[in-house]
Amino acid sequence: MTIDEACISCIINQSVKVANAIHADDLLSKRLTSTVEEMSKSFSYNDAPPEIASYVYEEMARIAHKTDLYDEVKELSTKKALSFVPFLKEKLFTSQNRLLTATKIAVAGNVIDLAAEVEFDLDEELEKIFHTEFAHDDFALFGEKLKSAKSVLVVGDNVGEHIFDYLFIETLKEFYPNTVFSYMVRGNPIINDVTIKEAAEAGFDKICEVVDSGVNTPGFTYNRANSYSKELFDGADLVISKGMGNYECMSPSHRKDICFLLKVKCGVVATSLQKEIGDIICKMS
Repeated sequence: MTIDEACISCIINQSVKVANAIHADDLLSKRLTSTVEEMSKSFSYNDAPPEIASYVYEEMARIAHKTDLYDEVKELSTKKALSFVPFLKEKLFTSQNRLLTATKIAVAGNVIDLAAEVEFDLDEELEKIFHTEFAHDDFALFGEKLKSAKSVLVVGDNVGEHIFDYLFIETLKEFYPNTVFSYMVRGNPIINDVTIKEAAEAGFDKICEVVDSGVNTPGFTYNRANSYSKELFDGADLVISKGMGNYECMSPSHRKDICFLLKVKCGVVATSLQKEIGDIICKMS
């Protein structure tokens, strides 16, 4: 996906979220917003929204003298997500369709998105996610692809959501113990996306291979990835893409058999998918 006119105002608005996250004073807040507004005049309409975000967040980080603009927020998101683990494990234990429940858990975590046009409450989403149908429902096909896959790559998205991904991969491993699973994260801090740091703290290395993609975008941008990540992406029997940023970067993609799991949180993605904001998606490419 390339950027739409609506993406520009969304990206400018993100400067306000950043200012709030880093407790910026009025002077710094105004500088962040004015800088992004000026940058927006030269955004390329050939780029995907996550590519634009990489330039913008790099500049905001430079101005704010911070490597990770959302470090405090990411810690809070992780603690919040961890508080739900006992509840989610109980849901899995009592479920009559554990694979579907685990997949819904993975999608529910996708509401933790600090760059979205519309924000959702995690508590509320977890109350209704298990009773909500996929607006685009390729779950049956996804299940068939899992049965035949020898290798599965899960491309992570946001911090907090990664805790839900852990439960998802744990469940997948129970169903398919002979399948090799990998979890791919961002190459450096960008918005609230998961990096090696958060994946290591969550213990992902105990359940699967953890891969630093090398990308500096809030989505897997193939041409910015390191050689190993490209090889893994191309060679996996099945890729599971979490979230809108990854969808934006992989639509279209040169490969088949990508399962997009996400909650629709902006009008541009809703239009692309021909769905509504708030819908949950399980879409095979």
